[in-house]
Amino acid sequence: MRNGIRICKPTSVTYSGTSASIVGQGSVEFSAVTSLSLNGVFSSDFDNYMIVVRATTSAGVGLGIRLRTSGTDATATNYTRQTLNAYGTTVNSARATSDSRFSGGDLYNTQRGGFIHHLYGPYLSQPTAHRMVSSVDYLSATIFDASGTHSLSTSYDGFTLYLISAGPNMTGQLTVYRLVD
Repeated sequence: MRNGIRICKPTSVTYSGTSASIVGQGSVEFSAVTSLSLNGVFSSDFDNYMIVVRATTSAGVGLGIRLRTSGTDATATNYTRQTLNAYGTTVNSARATSDSRFSGGDLYNTQRGGFIHHLYGPYLSQPTAHRMVSSVDYLSATIFDASGTHSLSTSYDGFTLYLISAGPNMTGQLTVYRLVD
C-alpha cells in the first residue's frame, strides 16, 4: 500500500435533526442537525486520522467533539484543551484541564466554515491526542486553533460532532481519512 490518505467509510451514522447519510466512498452529508455520530471509522489497521468538515449554521455556535466506542460517547471530564482564536484585530487564548469534549471549532450564522481535525491513536489503548484548525468567514476571516488530549487508555471506534448550545443546527459534509504511512 502506498503512502497517503484514504477515506474511512463509517459502519453507521446517527444524528439528531433533519437528515444525515453516507454518500459516495464514505463522506457524510448532513442537513439541519444538532449532533452527528460516526461509528466504526477507527480501527486497528491505522493509527492516525484526519476529519475534514465544511458546514454552515443557523446561528453562531461552538462545536464539540467527543470520542465514541460501541455507540456510546465518552462524556466524562477526561479531555484537556488549549485554544488560540484570532478574529478581526483580536487574538485570545483559553485552556481547560478537565472538560467533557475536544474543541470542534466555531460557526458564525449562515457563513461557511471549514475544519480539519487530526486524531492521533484513537483506536489504540492509550491516551488520544487531538489537533483542530478552522477557518470561517467572520469579520473577513477567523482562525481557530485547538489541541488537546483524552487521558484514558481506551480504544475508540468513532466520534460525535455536536453543537454546544441548544437552538441552532448545522448543514454540510464531513469526511474521515485514515493517514497511511
